[in-house]
Amino acid sequence: MDYSKFVKVIPAEKWETLADKLIDFILTSKSDEKMPSQLANAVLYHWQHDALKSETGIALMLEAAVLLEPEKTFNALNELQMAKVAEQIKEA
Repeated sequence: MDYSKFVKVIPAEKWETLADKLIDFILTSKSDEKMPSQLANAVLYHWQHDALKSETGIALMLEAAVLLEPEKTFNALNELQMAKVAEQIKEA
């Protein structure tokens, strides 16, 4: 699934807050075995290059967070008044 299409509808001013929440979910998840190594490497690469808060970085973290902690991710989107984005991801 292409998560960048979901990031395009998220207001850029919310990217930083969302990125902080998503990275927290990813780092504290007990379901890390669900994360494909290619996705983990891409997230780490963007982190090392200080690009997690870019469109691509948010898309990667959104994908990882939905895989590892879907309920927390959808709750965070709802808290940030992005319920429509959460619904679109659930439907896709």
